[in-house]
Amino acid sequence: MSRPTDSAPRVPERHGRITTLPDGRLPSWGPQRRARLAAVVFWGNLISQIGIILSGAAVRLTGSGLGCSTWPNCEPGQFTPELTLASGIHPFVEFGNRTLTGVLSIFAIAVLLVTWRWLGHKGAGFRRLAWVPLIGTAVQAIVGMVVVFADLHPGVVSPHFLISPLLGAVSMVLLVRLYDGDGRVRLAVPARAMAAYIPLAVVGFVVLVLGTIVTGTGPHSGDAGDVTRIAMNPVVASRIHAAAVYVFCALLAVLLVVLHRNRARREAIVAAWALVALTLVQGMIGYIQYFLGLPELIVFLHLIGAALFAATIALVGSRLVTWQDGGTDPLARPDAVSTTDSGALDHDPSEAR
Repeated sequence: MSRPTDSAPRVPERHGRITTLPDGRLPSWGPQRRARLAAVVFWGNLISQIGIILSGAAVRLTGSGLGCSTWPNCEPGQFTPELTLASGIHPFVEFGNRTLTGVLSIFAIAVLLVTWRWLGHKGAGFRRLAWVPLIGTAVQAIVGMVVVFADLHPGVVSPHFLISPLLGAVSMVLLVRLYDGDGRVRLAVPARAMAAYIPLAVVGFVVLVLGTIVTGTGPHSGDAGDVTRIAMNPVVASRIHAAAVYVFCALLAVLLVVLHRNRARREAIVAAWALVALTLVQGMIGYIQYFLGLPELIVFLHLIGAALFAATIALVGSRLVTWQDGGTDPLARPDAVSTTDSGALDHDPSEAR
């Protein structure tokens, strides 16, 4: 029997809800092994993209933003930090956040490799989107360098933060796409639902931008020293931010009404209600931190919500469309070979079990 080559036609094989292409370079790796590894890689990419937001929050809230005075070394001629009485844990907190960028890079490279070796049947758009985590992580590292040399100026810190939610959103779309079908993208809900979603997503991003402005006027600069702050009244900034949240909630209510009135697909409704729950909890935490004077723990909880916010908006958007070829089976391809209907990490990100 001749060994399969990369030029030979490859038929997608299914394990659970994931289809992958056989790999001529790894003939012993069956569809189960490929699907499980793909799931680990895509879930790991999403979790790490969200996780770096939380590690960045720890840097800011502990005042460790300038724990390392230079980049990429922690100190001139010294790559790793050293524990001293003067600096305490601050260099380690900052260096830990930098180290997580390496983890992000590993997952981003893995997403790209898995996509190009095993997921080519999902189309050119999917392959292009798979580049975004790696490119975005590289840009994020460069902006992080600028943040250090700019002494945590909020005009640089804000973009540094905003890149991460956007990468989290892209990572969520990639994850949903992994479990969905392999055909061309098409609307899975009435067009009016998508018409309601587009301004929702735009206002959601505005909410995140305004949130960084509020942070830039507040006390958590990221360092105990004299750090430039945005010359704006924090109360006024908070009220503008809250007004944008109210607009977002109104648009979300409109989207829910449209989805329910048109009996839209269950996945879209579940994702929209998940966004409702997250938005309500995030709003409650926001008001609590405001009236309690921005205690670090409550602010950290609010940042956890912000880390999930963009990804959940992306989840809703990805559920308004589908890549299914037809029917109810998201993997309904006439040429797909089914090997099993269950597997490790076979969990759709918005599906209730």
